[in-house]
Amino acid sequence: MAKATAHTFPGGEVDEPGLVPYPPDVEARYRAAGLWSGRSLPAELMSAASAHAERTALITPEGSWTYQELFGEAQRFAAGLLESTSLWPGDSMMFQMGNVAETVVSYLGCLLAGVRPVCTLPQHGVREIGVLAEHIGARGLILQADFGRGQLPENARALVASGVIKDVVVARGRTSAFVGYEELLASGAAATPEALPYHRRDPRGIAVFQLSGGTTGLPKIAPRLHEEYAYNARVWARTLGWGNGTVVLYPLPIMHNAGIALALQPALLSGATLALAPSADAGSVLDLIEATRPRVIPLVPPALAIRLLDHPRGRTTDLSSISDFIVGGQKLAEDVAERLRDELGIAVRQKFGMAEGMFLLTPAHAGERVRHHTVGEPLSPADEIRILRPGQDTEVHPGEIGELCVRGPYTIRGYYRAERHNAQAFTADGFYRTGDLARRHLIDGLTCYSIDGRIKDVINRGVEKIHADEVEELIMRHPAISNAALVAMPDKVLGERGCAYLVLEPGEQPLTVRSLGEFLLSQGLAKYKLPERVEVVAGLPLSNVGKVSKKSLREDIEAKLLAEDAAGLLDE
Repeated sequence: MAKATAHTFPGGEVDEPGLVPYPPDVEARYRAAGLWSGRSLPAELMSAASAHAERTALITPEGSWTYQELFGEAQRFAAGLLESTSLWPGDSMMFQMGNVAETVVSYLGCLLAGVRPVCTLPQHGVREIGVLAEHIGARGLILQADFGRGQLPENARALVASGVIKDVVVARGRTSAFVGYEELLASGAAATPEALPYHRRDPRGIAVFQLSGGTTGLPKIAPRLHEEYAYNARVWARTLGWGNGTVVLYPLPIMHNAGIALALQPALLSGATLALAPSADAGSVLDLIEATRPRVIPLVPPALAIRLLDHPRGRTTDLSSISDFIVGGQKLAEDVAERLRDELGIAVRQKFGMAEGMFLLTPAHAGERVRHHTVGEPLSPADEIRILRPGQDTEVHPGEIGELCVRGPYTIRGYYRAERHNAQAFTADGFYRTGDLARRHLIDGLTCYSIDGRIKDVINRGVEKIHADEVEELIMRHPAISNAALVAMPDKVLGERGCAYLVLEPGEQPLTVRSLGEFLLSQGLAKYKLPERVEVVAGLPLSNVGKVSKKSLREDIEAKLLAEDAAGLLDE
């Protein structure tokens, strides 16, 4: 622990390059209301760990950990990280880890060491990790060696060779050039909470970096601050009534804002138990339901809901423990909600949220008109919502569709190091322009909201967002392609998939989904972002202002899919 030096709090505004702080009057209002604690996020987590020491904190298919055991290992990780690497408090660490216990320990350990986790995914390629690390200034990387096809250590070597990443920690495998997870724990074996620098972290500073958006040009990074991120978790847990005895089953990637803000942190801050599924495979989820008897499954994408309905064990597994089955990611089809109710006995609640902060949730007591057709109301009484005319600052009339714009005690004030983008993404008084089209409803005396589309050019594949401009930029590097556009096509399971419209250079042979995918993988694009259909066209349609009309392309692919479905029915 010799390297760890005291962090000096700045005077006045938080001295964070690239951070847009909350205005003093807004911050004072949230403090006066008791929303912000004045403590760092790891200090709050350690306090909860002490209060719930003997309760079960984490369950995976490989074992379980009490709060005392989990946080004891996190303390050893924190001490070892500062002892065995060149990282200091205030540095940042990229994560490429799956849903394993080591991920939870490493995340908590980084917080205790004052090192900021960057919630990237193991599916991100060398190019994406490199661009993000350079933007944030991250020098560390932790990876899971046995994830997927085992490609992450080789990717890490490329990142180190490029000079982007300096320190790499490897979990669940050995790579001689890097620090091993177990080796790091051993070097921190003598750690005590008092020796760790989390006590000295400024609660107004950045705790965690979350991703929002593509990685072309200027990445959009949401800096989550200690106090607001802790409040985000506390208000979610309080709204859902979590506490001793609550088991929360989470089947989606934990190193994602939803996993951190709606599962890991609220569970640990409230004394609940997190059951971490290794994947969203329906069989694995049903196994953990039988083993752990969860009360809550948050942020279930419609894809998983459909898989549970269609799985042979879906109707034979005892699901009676589940009282909160919360669906998010895409708009839930009413027939899926009704099937869950009628076939599995599950009452659905819907939510809407973002890495930038704001969450909405349908109340448990609300009727099906609210739970099946809206995303409910904001979590906090201090949350503010405006529905504005797109591109303007005037509100639409009640019941009209407009852009969802939000402000509140856990919604960011600006993206990290993105002054030019922030000027467009936020109103003058700090409302975040989400780019989502929404409508305000009054149903049974409840003011609630529905999400009715997007202004932004984003494809929602499952719970992952694919930004079309990022993929298009890489497609255009192909020598056979003269123009390209990526649009969303509807999908019954994932909600949306990507369809690439390609205009070829004269004389070139058409590309296939496979050949285009191989090229994009060679350019460093993550596999989940690959187009899943290719349409070769003579030219792209233009709007009346001369831009590519993606509306026309979406209508075209929807018509093609409908025609193919109809032809399939006729063939049967």
